[in-house]
Amino acid sequence: MQLLDGKALSDLTKAQLKEKVDQRIAEGKKRPHLAAILVGNDGGSETYVGSKIRSCEEIGYKSTLLRFEATITEAELLAEIKKVNDNDDIDGLIVQLPLPKHISVERVIESTDPEKDVDGFHPVNVGRMVQGLPCFLPATPNGIMKILEHYKIDTIGKECVVIGRSDIVGTPMSILMSRNTNPGNATVTLCHSKTKDLRGHTLKADIIISATGIPNSVTADMVKDGAVVIDVGTTRVPDTSKKSGFRLSGDVDFVNVSPKCSYITPVPGGVGPMTIGSLMLNTLQAAANKD
Repeated sequence: MQLLDGKALSDLTKAQLKEKVDQRIAEGKKRPHLAAILVGNDGGSETYVGSKIRSCEEIGYKSTLLRFEATITEAELLAEIKKVNDNDDIDGLIVQLPLPKHISVERVIESTDPEKDVDGFHPVNVGRMVQGLPCFLPATPNGIMKILEHYKIDTIGKECVVIGRSDIVGTPMSILMSRNTNPGNATVTLCHSKTKDLRGHTLKADIIISATGIPNSVTADMVKDGAVVIDVGTTRVPDTSKKSGFRLSGDVDFVNVSPKCSYITPVPGGVGPMTIGSLMLNTLQAAANKD
């Protein structure tokens, strides 16, 4: 069993991006600029946005964090997004999810300029992804593709089961894995809450990608020997032994599943860091598109 070290790959990605930014500045081009919008004070969102801002600093991007109270109206938030869209100095925009229940996620995503949508959520980018056209790929699925590529994991003709059909991870992941690319060219089964006999599907899988947010839902009896397991789950579970009072748990029962795997991602330190790495790649691309 080999760990797929997303943190090490993210560090390498950021080092390579820093070289490219230094080169851009030396050539007199503008410094890439990422803006993040954070609504409310959700602990997980604070952590994720903080990691993104720190990554910008490490690479040499300019970053702007726009904070708003959870009481902000949808109309007010859409007006703030328009200001960012209209600001030529800002190359990329992320609106951290989740949002308060009174705000439509769909309206927020659709109001973001597709050319600044470095999360890859806008219908224009999703449509271009489906057609295999240049676009901003969603950060988590693209991060997983980068991990598979870096570790030279053979995906061609392999049976791949994706568990979870969210717009952010599961559905785009199934599309990327089935495309005529490398990594890709897998035979993909997309499973979800209505799937009958999930275990029957996963036992046939050469590659399992789980993105449900249900801790320890992928168990050893669901995984065949030698499988590659990608765990997207990062759920906070109570842990009194931790200073924070919680720990991060993946979807996979790591202790019992890992001995059966050829490769597996840890939680934390697997997919999460490469989600940020992908976001940083998209931000540089957004800046380069305007050169």
